[in-house]
Amino acid sequence: MTETAVLRQRTPQRPGEPAPPGPKGVLGGLLRTARPRQWVKNVLVVAAPAAAGELFSVPALSSLALVFVLFTACASAVYLVNDARDADADRAHPVKRHRPVAAGQVPVPLAYAVGGLLGVLAPLVAAWLCPPSVAGLLAAYLAMQLAYCVTLKHVLVVDLAVVTTGFLMRAMIGGLALGIPLSRWFLITTGFGALFMVAAKRYSEAVQMAGRAGATRALLTEYTTGYLRFVWQLAAGVAVLGYCLWAMEEGGVPHTSVLPWRQLSMVAFVLAVLRYAVFADRGTAGEPEDVVLRDRALALIGLVWVAMYALAVANW
Repeated sequence: MTETAVLRQRTPQRPGEPAPPGPKGVLGGLLRTARPRQWVKNVLVVAAPAAAGELFSVPALSSLALVFVLFTACASAVYLVNDARDADADRAHPVKRHRPVAAGQVPVPLAYAVGGLLGVLAPLVAAWLCPPSVAGLLAAYLAMQLAYCVTLKHVLVVDLAVVTTGFLMRAMIGGLALGIPLSRWFLITTGFGALFMVAAKRYSEAVQMAGRAGATRALLTEYTTGYLRFVWQLAAGVAVLGYCLWAMEEGGVPHTSVLPWRQLSMVAFVLAVLRYAVFADRGTAGEPEDVVLRDRALALIGLVWVAMYALAVANW
């Protein structure tokens, strides 16, 4: 019996039969499925506190760090559930078939379980440690994104609105965590700025994948490139207008700085939008963070804008 057992253990794996992943492989697959590269988007939680000049204090930084972790947990939960739900379809996709769940590195039930656990724990921890509005926003984000995974991503225009709203929620939650009133111009600028980048990405996908059936998301074939171009151009215009009105709004408090930095920051903001639009027009505007980091001119303009707005907040 002992020799038989040893022989079974030494029996070579059948050709084409995937090896069962070990614990490290499963953990690595779970981490990849949680999309660490996408976590940079959650830095938007500091947008409202930074704009209000209430970012640099120990309590504020502690609260924002917690909110960042909780939002990251919610986003990761959505990615896990989405990949588990789409595992069969992803296996037929030339690129997505390499995702850990589709490739069999992470079992589908485990992806559902970990995603569900993160989705339950994050709002509960927020309800315990954060203001009620933060827990409510996280729960709303989860509900909206899960509805997107199930059905809304197949509905024209609504899919754009859902992805845009996800960015807007990231920008809002930091203000809610610190009790900062959110300016209407801040919300308009952030919302339409997000729509600009989302529509530009979809437009770029439509241009690059034209005529390649099955190589892109199904809904993209329902949009025309002309319509997506109209959306990102409209969104860019409204974002610029909203920012200019926001920058010109003094709130009744006279500035004593050397220069009107808040108003001057409009120049950098408009230049950034125009520079980003170059890539959108070419059909090369992919993930927003990739566009910004790969283009030195755009990154430099962004740094100049950050410096100007920081000087405005500091009233220097």
